[in-house]
Amino acid sequence: MNNNKPLDTNLTGRLKWVERISTLMDDKFQLPGTNFRFGLDPLINLIPIAGDISGFIVGAALVLVMAKNGVSRKVMILMVLNICIDALIGGIPLIGNVFDFYYKSNSRNIKLLKEHYEEGKHTGSGTGVLLAVFIILFLLFLGFLFLVYWVVAWIWRMV
Repeated sequence: MNNNKPLDTNLTGRLKWVERISTLMDDKFQLPGTNFRFGLDPLINLIPIAGDISGFIVGAALVLVMAKNGVSRKVMILMVLNICIDALIGGIPLIGNVFDFYYKSNSRNIKLLKEHYEEGKHTGSGTGVLLAVFIILFLLFLGFLFLVYWVVAWIWRMV
């Protein structure tokens, strides 16, 4: 998904302020001499815990407003997935701070919303997306269990 080229559709009415907040959080400022843009979200996230929580709350509030304006279940699932990825990886010290400058969940969600309204994309129930997420989480859980087994076996051999 390319975040550098926004769709031409301008949101109006109730959703216009959502787009403005998204821009403020993800793309308001530009690094002089470059095309690199960033917003308040990665700056706020430099404050441990409180920054990550506030960014998640703003993202969740924006998703709730978009949900009230009639998007498909699949779009909602993809939007929630975006803010969860942003919160989970963004919460990792140092790595998360760098990640927050590049992964712009609010802008991604606005793009999903525009694609949904303009191009009719992302329609349907989203069951396939949920199934994929659960399979990935299950595989990660199995990997974690294997890692724990391997560490316990290694410690057991040391004793």
